[in-house]
Amino acid sequence: MMNIHTLKTLLWGSLLTFSMFSCAEGDSFDYNKNVVLVSGTETNPVVKFVVEDTPSSYAVTATSTNKVDEDVRIKFGIDNSLVEAYNEAHSTNYYPVPDGTVEIENQDVVIEKGKTFSTPATVKVISTEGLDEGRVYVIPVTIQQSEGLDVLVPSKTIYLQISRVLHFTSLNISNPELYSNFMFSEDKKLSLSNFTYEIKFYSEEWHSIARMCCFSSADGSRSNMLRFGEAGMDVNCLQWVCPTGSVPSVTRFSTNRWYTLSLTYDGSKFTMYVDGVKDAQLDGDGQPVDFQMFEIGMSWTSYRYSQYFKGRIAEVRVWNRALTPAELQMGLCAVDPHSEGLMAYWKMNEGESYIFHDSTDNGYDMDWSNTCREINEGAGNTFGLDYSAHVAWDADEKNECVQ
Repeated sequence: MMNIHTLKTLLWGSLLTFSMFSCAEGDSFDYNKNVVLVSGTETNPVVKFVVEDTPSSYAVTATSTNKVDEDVRIKFGIDNSLVEAYNEAHSTNYYPVPDGTVEIENQDVVIEKGKTFSTPATVKVISTEGLDEGRVYVIPVTIQQSEGLDVLVPSKTIYLQISRVLHFTSLNISNPELYSNFMFSEDKKLSLSNFTYEIKFYSEEWHSIARMCCFSSADGSRSNMLRFGEAGMDVNCLQWVCPTGSVPSVTRFSTNRWYTLSLTYDGSKFTMYVDGVKDAQLDGDGQPVDFQMFEIGMSWTSYRYSQYFKGRIAEVRVWNRALTPAELQMGLCAVDPHSEGLMAYWKMNEGESYIFHDSTDNGYDMDWSNTCREINEGAGNTFGLDYSAHVAWDADEKNECVQ
C-alpha cells in the first residue's frame, strides 16, 4: 500500500500541474490541509478494468492525505456526462458505457477514524453485449459527496477503462499466389494532404526480403510501401518507403506476435508508430499523396516468390488526417467504423469468400477476383486477374487482442 509520504509527493506534483491551469486554486490551496481524493488518481486518472467475463468487479476507494480525526463519509457515483469533457481536455475518444452495462454497489463508503483509506465501493460490469468492439469505453466514478473533508477537484474522478480480450479472424498472406493490387475507380481516388495508414500484422518467420503491402496512387507514384530486410537491413527491420525517402524502423520486430503499425503524415513529417508509440520519422515535402490502389505482398513479376511475407494481416485503415498518439493507442484492436476522417477500413475478418469489405459507408470494398498486377517486367499492369482461389483465413488462439 502506498505510504502517506509517497502519496503527498505525488499529490503535490499533481497540484502544481493543476495550478498552471487554475491560478485561483493554485494560489489559495493550503498544502498542509487534509483533503480527500479517489485512490490512484494522483498518478493517472485512467486505469484499466480487465473484463474477461461478466459479472466483473472493480473496487474503488477514497484516500485522505492524512489520517482522519473522525469518520469521514463519502458517496461515490457514476457520471457519464464527464466523458465528453475528458475527451476534449485530453484529445481522446472514449465512450461512456450504454445503459444496463454497469452498476455500483456500496457507493456510500467511510474513512474510519485514524485511517487514510476508505472502505471500497464496487463497480460491476454486468453485461458487455451492448459494447462495440471498435470503441473504447470508460466508467467515470466520481466523489459526489464528502462529509468532513474537502474534495481535491482534479482527483475526484477515476475513469475505469474497460479492457476486453477480443478474438478475431485475419487474412493469411503467406501464399505468393495471392499477391496482387486492387485498383479503385477514379471517383474513389483520395488526394490526401494529411493521412494515417494503418495495418495490423503477424509474422511467422523472416527471410531475406519480405514485402507486406503498399498504399499507392494508380500509377504507383508517391506510394507508401512496407517491406522488411531490404538494402542490407536486418530481416526484422521494417522499411517504410514513403514519398520523400526511406524510413527504417528502430524496432526490430519479433515473430509470433501481433503489431499495429501506423503511418502518419501531417503535411510536414512522415511518422511511423508501432503499437501507438513513435518509432521513426522523416521530413515531408508539403505535397499531397493520392490513394487509389492497395497492394498485398510483392505483386511484381517473379518477385512475388522471392519477397513473400509469411504471416497474417488485419485492421487495414485509411484516414484523411494524421491521428494523435492518444488516438492511435486507443485503436490497437479496432476502431469505430464511423470515426472522424476514417475513409476506408478493411477489418480482414470475413473468414470466407474473397471480398474484403469496407466497414465504413464509403464503398471501398476490394474484390480479389478482379485485381491487377505487373506480370511481365516493364509491361505495366494487367487487369481482371482472379486470385480469389488463394484467399485464406485464420481464426485461432494466436488472434487475440487486449483492448
